[in-house]
Amino acid sequence: MSKNLLQQKPLSLEAFKMRLYNTLTRKIEDFIPQDPKNVKIYTCGPTVYSFAHIGNYAAYIYWDLLIRVIKLHHWIPNRVMNLTDVGHLTSDGDDGDDKLEKGAKKENKTVWEIADFYSAAFLKDYSELNLLQPTKIARATDYIKQDIKFVEELSKKGFTYETTDGIYFDTSKFKNYADFARLDLENLKVGARVEYNPEKRHASDFAVWKFIQDGEDHAMRWDFLGRPGYPGWHLECSVISHTELGEPLDIHTGGIDHIPVHHTNEIAQTEAALNTTMSRFWLHCNFITSEGQKFSKSLGNAYTLSELKSKDFSPLDYKLWVLQGHYQSERNFTLADLKSAQIRRLKWKNQIAELLQSNHNELIACQGSSKLTDFLHSLLQKNDTPKTNLSRQILEYASDNLNSAEAFSYIDQHPLSLDDWALVEQLFGLGLFEQTLPSQEVINQIEARDQARQQKDFQTADRLRAQIEQAGFVVKDNPNQSIWQYYK
Repeated sequence: MSKNLLQQKPLSLEAFKMRLYNTLTRKIEDFIPQDPKNVKIYTCGPTVYSFAHIGNYAAYIYWDLLIRVIKLHHWIPNRVMNLTDVGHLTSDGDDGDDKLEKGAKKENKTVWEIADFYSAAFLKDYSELNLLQPTKIARATDYIKQDIKFVEELSKKGFTYETTDGIYFDTSKFKNYADFARLDLENLKVGARVEYNPEKRHASDFAVWKFIQDGEDHAMRWDFLGRPGYPGWHLECSVISHTELGEPLDIHTGGIDHIPVHHTNEIAQTEAALNTTMSRFWLHCNFITSEGQKFSKSLGNAYTLSELKSKDFSPLDYKLWVLQGHYQSERNFTLADLKSAQIRRLKWKNQIAELLQSNHNELIACQGSSKLTDFLHSLLQKNDTPKTNLSRQILEYASDNLNSAEAFSYIDQHPLSLDDWALVEQLFGLGLFEQTLPSQEVINQIEARDQARQQKDFQTADRLRAQIEQAGFVVKDNPNQSIWQYYK
């Protein structure tokens, strides 16, 4: 990299804003944290009862970008994500079997074993997608005492009533209940939103605590009001976010399917119990379909990350595919489109490889390590603020309601420096520098092949090319010298 680049003063971030679409107001608004050193963010995490398919991970990829943009604005995120290991019934309402109970019966394991196994599987995939770890990952079962206190507070304030199967939140007592999702409560048909319970006063009422009925097989149970039971699904996010972050949150994230039920109920019970705003911003990502249809094991399109790896794709190829679109847009995943994303990511890695070889001193500095990781870290330390107009423009696109698609298009259209690529990696986490460098043996083979070509010994040149490719690299022949590139 040029000395001029390194000596150039960082471009100020004060000249442009971070803007986000706020579901609460249905508008794109400037985002300014309450406390830049403590940006409070809550993410609805998975229900850990089976392997997550790739569609489940799209939301976490989008919110990873959110955190990375916040960090590049020199704000400090304090992010909590829950793991639902209890209390989530088959529907998002209050009907059906508990998902963990169903998984336990299917696999002949305890619900605790199911929760532990699939929590570990989710976190492994999370790491392979190079997603930044939350400040805290909170398991719902660790907050039962706080759940009970929350229900007691709601009951004390007159927001609940008891039925034979649980304690329900009376949505008619919370006057703004319909506002967030723009619900038409007067025309909400009984049973259209949740399974009809004849003891419920209103179709929109929801359980904050469920009682275990006689003969019901439910392994996770805690005593409350002299009866065994467990918390309602919606309760855990209110309790965890309140306990770990307090109100109001800066940002609450989730999928658009959470708007009419889960997040509406979160807001109602939180603001009823605490008499304060739950979150200033609400961000929701749209659905992803697979091969033109809903993700379904029976259709064979509910790919896991492991299945993508078996088809010779990296999880980071999928991450790049997700970020090629906007979080508010509907997306359709196909293997052909994933292949295109893989090619794009390879192209970017090879542009970095070419820059390294044209900056000989930088390449020599990397050779002591089998990976570019150390070099990346040194670059990132110098590139936590845009140093060039290209870097600035990329960050501006990402700061404009997380418009990664526009940022990617801009990257493809402009020649980036190593400094620029370092910021791209810090912003999107695509593993562009996490690649093994050629060994000295491969470097020697490339030089020997150059000599063979100059001597018109094409048989030897072809043999060396095959050996180089077997090591994971290809050779690009330039007029002055040959350079190596990554094979995949």
